[in-house]
Amino acid sequence: MMNNKILFLALTAAMAGFLFGFDTAVISGTIELVRLQFELSDAGIGWFVSSALFGAISGVIFSGYLSDRFGRKLMLIASGILFLLSSLGCAFSNSFTELILYRFLGGIAFGIASMVAPLYISEMSPAKERGKLVSVYQLAITLGILLAYFGNYWASKWTIQTDVLSYRPLQFLYNDQVWRGMFANEVIPISIYLICLIFIPKSPRWLLVRNQKDKAMEIARAYSIEISEVPPEKSKTNIAFSELIKGVYKRPMVIAIFLMIFSQICGINAIIYYGPSIMTKAGFTLNEALGGQVTIGIVNSVFTFIAIFTIDKWGRLPLLKFGAGGVILSLIAISILFFLGGNAANFVILGILVYIACYAFSLGPIQFVIASEIFPTKIRGRALTISTLFLWSTNALVGQIFPAMLNGLGPSGTFMLFAIICLPSLWFIGKYITETKGKSLEEIQGFWEA
Repeated sequence: MMNNKILFLALTAAMAGFLFGFDTAVISGTIELVRLQFELSDAGIGWFVSSALFGAISGVIFSGYLSDRFGRKLMLIASGILFLLSSLGCAFSNSFTELILYRFLGGIAFGIASMVAPLYISEMSPAKERGKLVSVYQLAITLGILLAYFGNYWASKWTIQTDVLSYRPLQFLYNDQVWRGMFANEVIPISIYLICLIFIPKSPRWLLVRNQKDKAMEIARAYSIEISEVPPEKSKTNIAFSELIKGVYKRPMVIAIFLMIFSQICGINAIIYYGPSIMTKAGFTLNEALGGQVTIGIVNSVFTFIAIFTIDKWGRLPLLKFGAGGVILSLIAISILFFLGGNAANFVILGILVYIACYAFSLGPIQFVIASEIFPTKIRGRALTISTLFLWSTNALVGQIFPAMLNGLGPSGTFMLFAIICLPSLWFIGKYITETKGKSLEEIQGFWEA
C-alpha cells in the first residue's frame, strides 16, 4: 500500500503541474477575444502565446542552479508566488504590453514548476512507485488543462446579472471583458497550492548532498524513504558542466533532450494553445470549438490514468513505443481529413481525440518520468535544466510559428509536416532508450557509470 505521507508530498508538488497546465491552456480561450480587443496580426497572436514560453525558458535556465543551491521546496514556493502575480496581472492589465509582461512572468513560473516538481517527486518516491508518482505530475497538468477549458467555456457562456451580483470588478472580469475572467480563474488553485507547500519537507537527497546528513536521515525515516536510496555522503558535488554533455552522462542527456523535443514537435501544444482556432478551420463555431476543447481535456486526463496504473507494471518503453506510433498515425489521419474537407472535416475532432489519447498515456508523462530518474542527485538539477530548456525552446518555436503555418500551409499541410518530422523518433526510441522500471535512482546511476 502506498505511503499516505509520500502521496501527499507528490500531490502537493504535482499541483505545480496543475497550475502549469492551467496557465498554458487558458490562453486557448482568450486568443480570439484578445485579437479583437487589441487588433492583433498573426505575428501579434504568436507573440501573445509564445511570450509565456520565452518566460519559461528564462525560468528553466536558473531553476536548476537555484534548486541545487536553495532546495526544491523553496523553488516550488517561488513558482507559486509568480503564478499568483501573473494571474492577477493578466486579469487587470491596462495594455497589451502589460499583458505580455505578466504572461512572461507566468512563463517563468511554469518554467520553474516543469523542472522542479517532477524532480522533487522523483527524489521523494520509492523505486517501485516512482513512475506512478511522477506520472501524477502529468495527470495534474492534464487536470489543469481541463479546468482551464471548463473555465473558458463557462466564462464565455455566463453573463453576470447586476441584480444577482453587482460587484463591479467581477462584472469587469466576467461580463465586460470575459478573457480577463479566464485568467483570474487561476487564483483559487494557486492559493491552495501555496498553503499545501507549507506542510511538505525538503528533499532528503538534496539535504544529504548539501552535507546535512542528520536532517536528511530524519526526514527519510519520517516518510519511510528507503535508506539505501539516499545518496552516499561521500558523493562528489562539484561536477563540471562538460561532464553533463560527454562521457558517462552523454547518453542519458541525449535521451532526456530527445524526449523533451519530441514531446513538443509532435504538435501537442499547438492543439492545447490553438485548439479553437484549428476547429474553426474545420467549420465549428467558437462556442462549439470551446466545447470541443473541454472534450479534449477530458480525454487527456482519462488516458493519463492509463499511464499511472501501467507505467510501473508494463514499463516505460512499451508505452512510449505504442504511444509514439499512435501519435504519428493520428497526425496523418487529421491531415487527410482536413485535405478531404466537406463532411470529412466533421471527423477532425475524432482524430484529435485519438491523438490526445496516444500522447496522454505515453509521451506526456514518460518524458518527465525518465528525465527525472536517469541522472544522479549531484547533477540532477542541472541536467534537468538543460533538457527542460530544450522542451521550452521547442515549445516557444512551435507556439510562435504555428499561426503562420496554419494560414500558410493550411491545416492539412501543417499536421502532415508534424507527422513527417516525428517519424525518426520511432527509430530513436527503439535503439537508444533503456528500460528503468523498478530500479532505484542509485541503480540507474550505477548502470551508466558501469
